[in-house]
Amino acid sequence: MAHEHLDDVKHYLLDLQDRLCAGLSAADGQATFREDSWQREEGGGGRSRVMTDGRVFEKGGVNFSHVFGAQLPPSATAARPELAGRSFHAVGVSWVMHPENPHIPTSHGNVRFFIAEKEGEPPVWWFGGGFDLTPYYPVFEDVVHWHRVARDACAPFGEGVYERYKAWCDDYFYLKHREETRGVGGLFFDDLNEGGFEECFAFQRAVGDSFLAAYLPIVERRQADAWGEQERDFQLYRRGRYVEFNLVWDRGTLFGLQSGGRTESILMSMPPLARWEYDFTPAQGSREAQLHDYLVPRDWLGEAGQSPQSQAQPQSQRQPSGEAS
Repeated sequence: MAHEHLDDVKHYLLDLQDRLCAGLSAADGQATFREDSWQREEGGGGRSRVMTDGRVFEKGGVNFSHVFGAQLPPSATAARPELAGRSFHAVGVSWVMHPENPHIPTSHGNVRFFIAEKEGEPPVWWFGGGFDLTPYYPVFEDVVHWHRVARDACAPFGEGVYERYKAWCDDYFYLKHREETRGVGGLFFDDLNEGGFEECFAFQRAVGDSFLAAYLPIVERRQADAWGEQERDFQLYRRGRYVEFNLVWDRGTLFGLQSGGRTESILMSMPPLARWEYDFTPAQGSREAQLHDYLVPRDWLGEAGQSPQSQAQPQSQRQPSGEAS
C-alpha cells in the first residue's frame, strides 16, 4: 500500500479533530480546547486538545497522534504474532468527554489506522475504532437515540454490520472483574481490511462523522437536569469504574504506553475526579440502583419502548454549583 493512503487518512483525521472540537466547544458554550503539540523521540508526534472547567464539560479531550517506529509493541502483536518484527505507522484520533452534570453521560470514541511493513513483503493494514456511551443516570430514550445513530452509520455498509460491531463493543467494553459493561455500548471494530481500502476508509469516516449527531442531542436534553450531592457522589463512584477499565483492560492505553507515546495525552481519558467506596450498594429502588439493569448487553433497538426500569423517579432540586461535592 502506497503511503498516499496514509496521507489521506491523516488528512481526514486532522479535519475530524477540528470538527469535533468545534462541535463540543459550541455545546459547552464557555470553555475552549487548549492545544499542545508534541514529538515522539522514536518517530512521530501529535496534537492534544484538552478542555477543562467548562459550563457543561468538567474535562474533555480530543487527541490526534501519528506515531511510527521500527517494531510494533507487544500489545499489537500479542493477538497477531505474524506482525512481530515489522515497522509500523499508527495514526488516529481519540476523544473522551466528562460532563459535570451527572445526568449527562460520559462518552468516548476513536478512529485509527495502522500499516505494518516488512521489506520484501506486502504491507499489512487495518482500520479500527468506534464510540461508546457511559451514563450514570441512564434515560432509555437517550440510549435508543444513541444506538439508532450507530445503526444508521453502519446501514450503507451491509446487513448485520451494526449488529456485529454493537456486539463487539459490548464484549470489548466489559469489566470482567466487575461482571458488567462499562456503559450502554455503541460500536467497536478492529483489524478491518475486508472489501478493500476505500470501503474500509469510508466506514471509518461514517463512524467518526456520526459521533456528534449521536452525542450532542443527549447533552442538550440532560444539561438542565437538576442534581445535588447524592448524584455527584454517585457519578464520582461510577467514574472509578471508567478508570479501572482504562488501566486494566483497554488495549489503546496499553499500546500508547508501550509505543512510547506521550503519557499526558494517553491518560487524558481519565476523569478529573473519581472516588472508590468499599462494597457500595445503592438503595433498592433508587435511581442509582437502576443503572445495574443497563450494564448488560441488550438489543436496545429491538426493545424500543420497553425500558429496563421506569424513569419516573424524583430528582434532587439543588442546581449544580460548579464545584465538586
